[in-house]
Amino acid sequence: MIRLENLTKIYRLKGRRTVVADNLNAVFPTGSSVALLGRNGAGKSTLLKMIAGTVSPTRGRVLSSGTISWPVGFAGSFHGELTGAQNVRFVARIYGVDTDELVDYVADFAELGHHYHQPFMSYSSGMRSRLAMGTSMGIHFDTYLVDEVTSVGDADFRAKSQRVFQDRMSKSSAVVVSHSMPMVRQMCTMGAVLEHGHLSVYDNLEDAIAHHEAIMRAPVNTPGD
Repeated sequence: MIRLENLTKIYRLKGRRTVVADNLNAVFPTGSSVALLGRNGAGKSTLLKMIAGTVSPTRGRVLSSGTISWPVGFAGSFHGELTGAQNVRFVARIYGVDTDELVDYVADFAELGHHYHQPFMSYSSGMRSRLAMGTSMGIHFDTYLVDEVTSVGDADFRAKSQRVFQDRMSKSSAVVVSHSMPMVRQMCTMGAVLEHGHLSVYDNLEDAIAHHEAIMRAPVNTPGD
């Protein structure tokens, strides 16, 4: 279960005040996978990072009864001077999982060959995504946070990633940011729509999609966040 309590995020840049989350209160029940929908720039990725704990709210809090992943496929926390394998070993220690087991799993999953033992700073964007995806899939979480995960890698790697992720989803919940309604319908059981800092939560996924599509058809009244 994930609970948002009075969750607020305000950015101030060059004198402009932008409200990404305005006193959000919501519950995502255990066993449910939630589609997080909204326009580009509505603040969906920021909300996902607040749930992950990688971005601090201006006020309010996120409570959880289980473990929550970082955004699946996110490579921003890897250290450039460490090798891929060393980064994975470091992550394993942080999350309290078997280091050798995770290092071996990611080596097989990411298919980086000898690059796995070279500095992360030398990786291409595709290699970074492979390492991040493999690390994400190698650790069990009660809830996975997903931000357009299917865009990772080539067609074969995307297919493999989706198969493994579907297996993880059979045992876990998720909060999913995606612009693909077929993907949302495949992965999610309920939905939430973020617009102008307000979050509307729907137990019925199709109601959330209908709200989202109505927003997308309407003119944009204010700049996105």
